[in-house]
Amino acid sequence: MSDSEKAHGKEHIAGQITFLVCVAHDDHSAVAARFAAMRAQNSGGGVALLHVTEPPEFQHWAAVGERMREETREEAEAMLDQLAGEVEATLGVKPSLHLREGRIGEEILGHIDESESIDLLVVGAAPPDDGHGSLISWLAGQLAGRLNIPLVVVPGNLSDQQLRDLT
Repeated sequence: MSDSEKAHGKEHIAGQITFLVCVAHDDHSAVAARFAAMRAQNSGGGVALLHVTEPPEFQHWAAVGERMREETREEAEAMLDQLAGEVEATLGVKPSLHLREGRIGEEILGHIDESESIDLLVVGAAPPDDGHGSLISWLAGQLAGRLNIPLVVVPGNLSDQQLRDLT
């Protein structure tokens, strides 16, 4: 067992890779989830889906803030359920679903640190003209030195055929 595995309390079993896919309400997240499902299917691994919500900024009235939090959670759960169905259709096994609230990068790191089964972090990259590159920028700039597992960035404009060719 390596020092890293000892530090995280797990022993890696060859071929049993769990892909943690960070997902949001966008098409490139779905592409990343399909990539992970195909890789897991071809390697006998598993998939976990993680969505991070940010706490509502409107806190003038507690009841309004709590209702906003509930609505955000309901939307996130529906999105996770939809993606889980797509992953299950490919992999034959339902992925584990995780929903956290807080700053996205810190929550991703927290989830990885708390989980003994995550081996790879998978994120979908928005096409360059989309303007949604904040997670990738943050991961590249801040997280890379703190991440203790490989990071896989999947271009969000890959076709299913391109995904099959890669996996």
